[in-house]
Amino acid sequence: MKSTFYREKWSDLKTRLDEEKQVRHLSRQIAYSFMDAYLKDCHYQADYIELLCEMSTYWEDQTLNGIAAQALFSIIIESLCDEFEDLQTENYNRVMTQVISFCRELSAGAELDRCLNDFGVHSSKILFKRIQKIRTHAKKLSPQRHIKKIILLSRVTIGADVAITSIIIQRLMRLFPDAEIVLIGSGKLQDIYGGNALIGIRIVNYNRKGGLLERLASWHHAVAIIQNELKPYAPEHTILVDPDSRLSQLGVLPLISSEQYYFFDSRSDVSLNSRMSMAELTNSWLNQVSGIKDFCYPKVWLQKEHIQAARDLCQRLKQNGALLIIAVNFGVGGNPRKTVGTEFEHRLLLTLLQEPQTIILLDRGSWDAELNHTNLLMNAVKANGYAVYDAKFDACPDLNITQGIVGLETRIGEIAAIIAQSDEYIGYDSAGQHIAAALETPCLTIFAGSNNMRFLRRWSAFGQNSCQIVHVDTLNDPSAIDIDDIIIRIMNERSAQSK
Repeated sequence: MKSTFYREKWSDLKTRLDEEKQVRHLSRQIAYSFMDAYLKDCHYQADYIELLCEMSTYWEDQTLNGIAAQALFSIIIESLCDEFEDLQTENYNRVMTQVISFCRELSAGAELDRCLNDFGVHSSKILFKRIQKIRTHAKKLSPQRHIKKIILLSRVTIGADVAITSIIIQRLMRLFPDAEIVLIGSGKLQDIYGGNALIGIRIVNYNRKGGLLERLASWHHAVAIIQNELKPYAPEHTILVDPDSRLSQLGVLPLISSEQYYFFDSRSDVSLNSRMSMAELTNSWLNQVSGIKDFCYPKVWLQKEHIQAARDLCQRLKQNGALLIIAVNFGVGGNPRKTVGTEFEHRLLLTLLQEPQTIILLDRGSWDAELNHTNLLMNAVKANGYAVYDAKFDACPDLNITQGIVGLETRIGEIAAIIAQSDEYIGYDSAGQHIAAALETPCLTIFAGSNNMRFLRRWSAFGQNSCQIVHVDTLNDPSAIDIDDIIIRIMNERSAQSK
């Protein structure tokens, strides 16, 4: 489809009143058309990216801008990132370079343009060459350097921060035990790292549902924090580690001088490492960068009050007669492709409850959509005769229950503490599996939404205890999904775990 076809539709849409539905449809059509051309013969249709940029910055209503930006990121950018091949990584860099160059030309992008110029990035050509050079020129970090401050970017998603960032923190602490470590990311990091007083957390929120300028604004904030943190130190005593962070748009946006910058290219096609999980790949990169062979497993540092509350709850349940406590989370971080469906979840809960004296601690999340969804599941389980309780983590009553479900409204640090005290964890591909692995709680992940073998291997949980997956092909023929078959496979993996 020629871009003029969509440009005419876009011109017409600007005059319409029913924008939201139309913006969603048109932006997705354009994004999928870009991927059609790319998948067929790797043709890069720049006009489609230009159109999506216009649609993501045109409206006064930021909700409408966010709809178009979501199509750009979820359909194009995330697809390119999830393949773990060099060609897709290069084309991601091309897309993001075009997006940034478009935004800096807008009147609302004046601050973005000024900041890029301060780094000597005056054109899209310079921006693209910079990230390509970073990816192909690995730097060494001598353990003999006298490093006083280490700045580390968050990966933005909690699961990736556990699987990747926590390993970088541990390894750098070993290499430079006297260095101050500052981690830049969302306030949620306090929930999973707040128990370690040696990690300073500086808050920068990244709006994963915002328009382009909103997403790029996180970079401005990160740069300002970095510059402030570096003031007391000479450049030779400081480094910044970027683990392919969304705050830098996966390394495309500059943050610091190249001499102080270390970039973990987690998306490269490294044939010798094709079987590695992200945790293993991170360790491999650090071995290469430092010249020292070492290994750390993913880790979380939970806050004491969360640990104590979760311990008290699980001890009460065991004292009341519960033999098995299973933490379950059906959250998918807003990505519906990773789910198998409500009917599957309902039947899985009923199957787990057939084991005597089993308590399921169901993470209800905190968003309205999550709460409504888990309400449906809990009501369905209750209709089958099982005890069901609803509680908040920080106000959990003395539950006299030995069989059934306790639904808990939690923050990420609270459910992490629950997972730590549970006998096992079950959930979709999300932060929960990586937290369970880090806490050495046996976990089983229902992996749906991807048939890419390298993606599954990269993002499978990795820890010192059992980490199993059951893959569900929801892409090729969703109508052929056999719930009984999936549940039997889950129960078989659980049985193997317990031996």
